[in-house]
Amino acid sequence: MKRIIITIGRQFGSGGREIGRRLANDLGIAYYDKELLAEAAKESGLSGEFFEKADEKPSVSGLAYAFSTGLPGMGFFAPYPDILSNEHLFLFQSDAIRNIADRGTSCLLVGRCADYVLRDDPDLLSFFIHNKPENRIRNIIERQQVTEAAAAELMKKADKSRASYYKYYTDKEWGMSSSYHFSIDVSLLGIDETVELIKTIINKRHDTLAAKSE
Repeated sequence: MKRIIITIGRQFGSGGREIGRRLANDLGIAYYDKELLAEAAKESGLSGEFFEKADEKPSVSGLAYAFSTGLPGMGFFAPYPDILSNEHLFLFQSDAIRNIADRGTSCLLVGRCADYVLRDDPDLLSFFIHNKPENRIRNIIERQQVTEAAAAELMKKADKSRASYYKYYTDKEWGMSSSYHFSIDVSLLGIDETVELIKTIINKRHDTLAAKSE
């Protein structure tokens, strides 16, 4: 298969992560979700805990996280506080995303504004996965073993956080169809058929590029 870079944005509880994992498995390509945080930590030399705390959250000082959570190795006068700001952590994470894409092999990346970071890559196909609220709440209940009210609250907070994060770093609207190549309502087809639909889109994209090169 020709090199393809797939990015997936998703509503909390929509099934986007599962779709991404299945898609990467079916295509035999590398899958990055939380793995992006480990890559960023490795390349920056910073503790992965900083990236975990700042993951897909609006700008808040990384130093403030260190003090509030008591991360190991952080004294009262922490070194290089600017490096620990969410802005710098985002830059490290973006570098990791670009480095992964620069390896020249196909991959799938979930969240973390990867669609924006790689917007100039000609092999990019970006997707946003959404779902009906009632389906999302049911998924959250099953996954996190919480009440319906708690699931609804988690959904609301996660959506607000991701929207703020995306807007802050891209100046684009999270979830708006114009921000992505494709926006898909998984409630119409379900997980399995949505995966098949995306695979069809990828194949069509390859056919189109092949025809243009002839």
